[in-house]
Amino acid sequence: MRLRPEQLAGHLRKSLAPAYLVFGEEPLQSLEAADAIRAAARARGHSERDCLTVEAGFDWSALARRAASLSLLAERRLLELRLGDAKPGEAGARALEAYAARPAEDAVLLVTAGKLDWATQKSRWFAALDGAGAVVAALPVEPRQLPGWIERRLRARGLNPAPDAVALLAERVEGNLLAAAQDIEKLALLAEGSALAAEAVLAVVDDSARYSIYDFADAGLLGQPERTARILNGLREEGVEPVLINWALHQDIRRLVALAFARERGQSLEPVLAEQKVWEKRKPLLRQALQRLSATDCRALLRACARTDRTIKGVETGSPWDELRANGLRLAGVELVSETV
Repeated sequence: MRLRPEQLAGHLRKSLAPAYLVFGEEPLQSLEAADAIRAAARARGHSERDCLTVEAGFDWSALARRAASLSLLAERRLLELRLGDAKPGEAGARALEAYAARPAEDAVLLVTAGKLDWATQKSRWFAALDGAGAVVAALPVEPRQLPGWIERRLRARGLNPAPDAVALLAERVEGNLLAAAQDIEKLALLAEGSALAAEAVLAVVDDSARYSIYDFADAGLLGQPERTARILNGLREEGVEPVLINWALHQDIRRLVALAFARERGQSLEPVLAEQKVWEKRKPLLRQALQRLSATDCRALLRACARTDRTIKGVETGSPWDELRANGLRLAGVELVSETV
């Protein structure tokens, strides 16, 4: 049985399958789907949790042994198998097919995995788990689906959002569901009443200006180097991951590249701003940055963001924080002088 993440809650209210496979590269949806299955299992008496993590040299016979062993502490168990980005291989495929053919009577199996390609999704072990229980694909939300996802989540938190509030939040997060979920939780705590307008969204998001990844990019667009550096220091002190900061910066620089290219060709910027889904109040920020940045500057910044991403992932050497600082200051109009002699 294939289920979308938004269908899982309804399914769990009605029944609990013998086995579940949650896979995909969207971390929030994957985490929440697995947590929902764990909660449903606990509610039905599966109070003992037994976890197996697949690593190099993993003994797949452990799955059968755990399934056959009787619980000493509870009548029912939740048996978790964490694949991560690993593939089961021949031994794992056989073990999963065997389990799906005869699931443990006192256990629910929860298999979690990262991204699975189409070939893997057509494999026998995948089909066996699909037939024995349910498969939940935690895939990225497409841009056209994001406003609907945000609106449903806001309403689930007791808020009644106006269309422009939903559009603003969608524009702010651009597919980063973790960032969207965090902003929605802030809104649920800080919004006054259930009605939610765009101004309230902007006020809440901008409330912690020192620590907003969006304000780091905004300060650079506005040509405010001192504030750009101050915000980055604040983000670092708060423990914000460099990948999130680089993501926010990259979004605006990508827009600048498109706008600068249109300007070079003598085209109007308005259609490009509309195509890039830039919110009305942010258009002046991008226009202001274009007054001091050439198309060459914008492309160089885009390449610099790509290098920062590789540095964060450990592919290239260097300090991600130093590179973020340099990129933010370059966006603000300050070119750092190399200290190399």
